Formats: sequence, structure tokens, C-alpha cells
Amino acid sequence: MRINAEASLLAIAMATLTAISFVAEPASAKEKEKTGKHHPHAATTSAAAAASLLGSVPEQSAAPKPGQYDSKPGVAWKTVGGTVKDIQGETYTVEEYDGSQMKMRVGQGTKQLRGHKKVGDTIRAEITHGGFANSIQ
Repeated sequence: MRINAEASLLAIAMATLTAISFVAEPASAKEKEKTGKHHPHAATTSAAAAASLLGSVPEQSAAPKPGQYDSKPGVAWKTVGGTVKDIQGETYTVEEYDGSQMKMRVGQGTKQLRGHKKVGDTIRAEITHGGFANSIQ
């Protein structure tokens, strides 16, 4: 009989906590909508938000507009591979292996492995988000 009483008390306690959580959560959400503020102990829902609170998110400039390129090496964005189709001053037009073409800027800060490139060469380049080639090989 004692085990049944303990089980009943446990069930009542769990039901009470569940009911309280259903009532408290909507009230908390309404308060947040009214004030536009988060509760100071609310869980962070974004890794970026958590990192920014800790001050460890690196500052990055906005991506350049089309036709504008970075003028110096920076954070690598992606690696591009393909054939050099055209060279106009410091701008290389590369046809990637999938057939698409892209332009990248090559400058004094570009590390050119195995000499300078010419039209027809197959290359692999590490570029910034703004299209500057950090390195070409």
C-alpha cells in the first residue's frame, strides 16, 4: 500500500510540474514580445549569438558588390579549380570544371606557385569572398 501512495504522490508532482511549465512558458513568451527583451537566463539558440556574447566572433567586412574585388589577401572563402580563359591586367577569368566561369583578382599579395600563369593553364586557387586569389598553383 505504501508503494502505491508514493507512486501516486510522484504522479501528482509530475503532473503539477507539467501544468506549471505549460502556463509559465506562454507567459514568458508574451513578456518577451511586449518588452522585446530576452530573459537574462534564457538559453541561447544560436552558436553565433553565443560566440558574440563571449567576444570570439572575428570581424569580417561585408562581401564586395559585383564587379568589385578585394585588393589584398584575406580570409580564405573557397578553392577554385579550372582553366585560365582570359587575363586582363590583374583579373583572371577561370572556367571551372563544371563549366561555369568566374573572375578573380591577382595582385602582389598572391602566392604564385610554379611561376606566373597564362591563358590555357590549369590552376587551383584559394580565393577570398571578394574574389582575391590568396594563392594560385
